[in-house]
Amino acid sequence: MENVHLAGEEEDLYSGYNDYNPTFDSEELENDVGFQQAVRTSHGRRPPMTAKFPGTAIGARPLASSFGARIPLASSMGRPMTGAVQDGAARPMTAVRAAGYTSSLTRGSTFDPLGQSKGPAPSLEAKNEDTPEEKIKILEKKVNDLIEESCMAQSIGALQLALEKAKEAGRKERALVRQREQSGNADHINLDLTYSVLLNLANQYANNEMYPEALNSYQVIVKNKMFSNAGRLKVNMANIYVKQKNYPKAIKFYRMALDQISNAHKEMRIKIMQNIGVVFVRMGQYSDAITSFEHIMSESPNIKTGFNLILCYYAIGDRERMKKAFQKLISVPLGIDDEDKYIPSNDDTDSSMVIEAIKNDKLHQMERDLKVLAEKYIMTAAKLIAPAIETSFATGFDWCVDMVKNSQYVELANDLEINKAITYLRQKDFNQVEAVETLKTFEKKDSRVKSAAATNLSFLYFLEKDYDQADRYADLAMTADRYNPAALINKGNTVFVKQDYEKAAEFYKEALRNDSSCTEALYNLGLTYKKLNRLEEALDCFLKLHAILRNSAQVMYQLANLYELLEDPQQAIEWLIQVLSVTHTDPQALAKLGELYDGEGDKSQAFQYYYESFRYFPSNIDVIEWLGAYYIETQFCEKAIQYFERATLIQPTQVKWQLMVASCYRRSGNYQKALETYKDIHRKFPENVECLRFLVRLCTDMGLKEVQDYATKLKKAEKMKEIKEQRVKSGREGSARGRRESREGSAGSAVSQSESKQLSPLLDSGRDSGHSSNSTKGERLSAKMRSLPGSNEPYEASSPKEIDASYVDPLGPQMERPKTGAKRRVEDDDFADEELGDDLLPE
Repeated sequence: MENVHLAGEEEDLYSGYNDYNPTFDSEELENDVGFQQAVRTSHGRRPPMTAKFPGTAIGARPLASSFGARIPLASSMGRPMTGAVQDGAARPMTAVRAAGYTSSLTRGSTFDPLGQSKGPAPSLEAKNEDTPEEKIKILEKKVNDLIEESCMAQSIGALQLALEKAKEAGRKERALVRQREQSGNADHINLDLTYSVLLNLANQYANNEMYPEALNSYQVIVKNKMFSNAGRLKVNMANIYVKQKNYPKAIKFYRMALDQISNAHKEMRIKIMQNIGVVFVRMGQYSDAITSFEHIMSESPNIKTGFNLILCYYAIGDRERMKKAFQKLISVPLGIDDEDKYIPSNDDTDSSMVIEAIKNDKLHQMERDLKVLAEKYIMTAAKLIAPAIETSFATGFDWCVDMVKNSQYVELANDLEINKAITYLRQKDFNQVEAVETLKTFEKKDSRVKSAAATNLSFLYFLEKDYDQADRYADLAMTADRYNPAALINKGNTVFVKQDYEKAAEFYKEALRNDSSCTEALYNLGLTYKKLNRLEEALDCFLKLHAILRNSAQVMYQLANLYELLEDPQQAIEWLIQVLSVTHTDPQALAKLGELYDGEGDKSQAFQYYYESFRYFPSNIDVIEWLGAYYIETQFCEKAIQYFERATLIQPTQVKWQLMVASCYRRSGNYQKALETYKDIHRKFPENVECLRFLVRLCTDMGLKEVQDYATKLKKAEKMKEIKEQRVKSGREGSARGRRESREGSAGSAVSQSESKQLSPLLDSGRDSGHSSNSTKGERLSAKMRSLPGSNEPYEASSPKEIDASYVDPLGPQMERPKTGAKRRVEDDDFADEELGDDLLPE
C-alpha cells in the first residue's frame, strides 16, 4: 500500500486534458528541429531530462533511463505500474529498442516504421503453364466446358451443334489420357470425366437418330468394368431398340437392366417393368403385358398402368377382369392435397398471404395436371369398356357411373352421364329419347353441369332445325353460366337464323370477351358482318382468325370471297391459291379461281382451273357449260360435244343441252349426225319450235322428203306458241288493270293514314338499309355477269356465216353466250352446321 497514491479531494482528476499541446501537432513535425535531430541521430534514444507536458492529478512523473532502474509511477487509480520497484529491487527492461529503430540506423535515413519506403510489394509469381500438371488441368477444364456446351445446345434444340461439341469433348478427353500417360500419371486417370464424355456422346447420337453409333457408345460404357452402375444404361439401349421396332431385343435389354438393379431402387424397377409391358402390347402379346401390369398394380399402382391394364383386358375381351381393373383404376391414390387447402381464411392474414403465394406455384400446377390426366384416363376407360362389359351400351355406362359415384372422383359421374348422351349423338342417333332425357335430367344439377347439358341440348335442337327449343335451352345455359362461350354462340346462332344480325353480333362479341380464343365466335361474327355488308369489319375478323388457324381452308376461302366483294380480284386469287395449297382437290375453289381468272381476261389460266374442277367433280353444270362454250369459241366443236352430252345426262329434261349437241355436230359439218340428233330431240320434245325449224332447214338443204311433214308440224307448233303467248299476255293485262283499280279505290284512305306512315321509315330503317346494301352488292356483281340463255333457247356462239354462206340461222341474232363469270355466285356464306355449331364436348 505504500506505493499506492490516493488522490486528494482538493485535486482535479481531469485538469489539463482539454489543453492544446503543440507537441502533438503532427503537421509541424517537419519544422521541429528537436524532432528531426532525434530522428537522424541517437539523440532520440535519450529520455528528456524534464517533462514537456503539464502534470496531472498524480503529480510529477519520475522517468527512468534506458539503462538505470525504473522508478515506479502510480496510476490515478492507485495501481502500480508495470516494472514498479518491488522491495527495492529493480526489474530489468524487457525491451531495449523501440519499434522502428535499429542500432544500425545510419545518418540521413528517414523514419519509416511500416517499411513503406521500400516501394510496392512484388507481384505474385506467374504459374508456369508448361508443366505437365498445368497442361492436364487446362485440358480437363476444356473437356468439362465442352460437355456443358453440348448439353446446353441440346436443351435449346440445336441437336447437330450438341453432337459436334460432344465429339470434340471426346477428342479432348483422349488427348488428356495420352498426356497423363506421357507424364507418368496413367494411374490417376479421371474415370468420372471419361464416363461423362462417353455418356453425353451416346445421348447426342441418340438425339440425332444415329442409333448404331449410339449403341456402340453405350456398349463401350457397359463393357467397361471400371464404371460402376453402368448396367443401368441398358435401359437407354432398350429404348433405342424400341424406336427401331426391334421389340424382342428391347425386352431382352430391359430384363438385363432389371437384373442389375437392386430391389432398393423400387421406383426404377417399376418404370422398367412398365416399359416391358408397353413393348409386349406393341408386339400383341397381351397376356405377357397383363402379367407386367398386374405386378405393378400390386406393388406400386399408378393411373397410367391401370389404364394400360384395362386396354389389355379389353383387347382379350375379358369382361369381369375389365370391371376389376376399372375399380382398381378409380381407387389409385393420387397423393395430392385437397383443393380446400388453397381457400384463404378471413381470420388469419398471414396464412391467407401464404395460400395466395402457393395457389399458382409449380407444385400446385403439377397437382392439377395430374388430376386432369387421371380424369381423362377414367373418362376414356369408361367410354371404352361401357359397351363391352354389359349387353347394352346404356347398362355398361350406368355401371361405370355407379362405380365412379362411390370413388374419390364423384364429380366425374355427371360428366360421364353427359358423355353417355353425347355418344348417342355422335352415333347420329338424334331421335334417341334416351340422350335427350339424360341431358334434361341435369336441369336441376349445379350450374356447371346444367350449363353443359343445356348447351348440348341447344346444339342438338339446332341441328334438328327446332330453333325455338334451341333458343330455350341456349337461354337456360346462359342463365346457369353467363360466361359459357358455347352457350352464347348457340344463342347467337338461333338469333342469326331469324335474320336479326345485329343482335347475333352482340352475342358473338360477348362470347369473345369471355374467351378471346373462341374461334367459332370469331368465325360467326365475320359471317354476321358479311350479312350486314360491313365488309371491312368482316375482313378484320377473318384475318384475326387466319392468324390463329393458319391452315383453315374455310377461313381462307372467306377472305377470298370478301376481297372479291371489295372488288380486289388479285387478292382474291392469291387467297384462293392458298386454299388450294391446303385442299388440292377442292372443285368449288378451283371453279371459283377459274371464274376470277376469266374475269381478268386470262382464258388459258381459267381453262386450266375449270378443267381441274371438272376432273375432280364432273357433275358441276356451270363448269360443264363454261368448258363447252370455251371449245366452241376456240373452234373445237367436236371436243365440246362430250361436255354437252354429260350435261344432257345430268339434266335430261332440259332441251337446250341436246340442242347444243346437235348444234356442235352441225358446226363441225356432220349434218347426218346433226339430223339424227334433231330427230331424237323432236321425239322427246315434239312441241319445241327451235328443233322443228332446224329440222326444216336441214331437210331442205339435204333434199329430204320429210321436209313437208316437219314444215306442217312447225306451223302447228308456232300457232300453239302464239296462242299461249296471247293467253299469258291477256292474263298479265288483266292483273295489271285490277291492281290499277285497287290503287284508285284506296287513294282516299291513303290520305287519312298519312300521319301513321310518317313513322314507318323509322321502324323499317333497318330493313331498308339491309336491302340497299344487298342491292348494291348485286349491282356490283351484275356489272361482271350476263344471264344465261333461257331453258328453251339453243346455245349458239358463232354467227351463221361461219358454217354455211347459204344457211340463214333464224335464231342467230337472239343468241348470246354469257360473259365469263355469268355462272351463279357461290353462296359460301350460307350457314353450315359444322361452322356455326359449337362442339358438344371436347375430346
